[in-house]
Amino acid sequence: MSVYTNDQEKSEIALAGLYQVDDPEVGLNIVDLGLVYQIDFDDAKKKVDLIMTLTTQFCPMGDAITSDTRNSLEESFPEWEINVELTFDPAWDYTLISPEGKEFLGH
Repeated sequence: MSVYTNDQEKSEIALAGLYQVDDPEVGLNIVDLGLVYQIDFDDAKKKVDLIMTLTTQFCPMGDAITSDTRNSLEESFPEWEINVELTFDPAWDYTLISPEGKEFLGH
């Protein structure tokens, strides 16, 4: 699944940092795991809106993952307002993992 965005250039900057954010239970980054659904940028308001999910609604590491996600975006876009929103629609499933992620997981 690819990440939807309104600005491909800024999205690549954001994703470069998000590749460093791992789901600690799985040991795979949130991008290859397919947890990042959308990243939008508002240049006028200097605001980043990211929509993501977790592998389950009851993920015990959810707070840590969303906090690490926010921190990564703050590093990539200092002085910007960062909004990280969780959604479970659509629910995450194995098909969202990138080919690189599946290889990492041995599938």
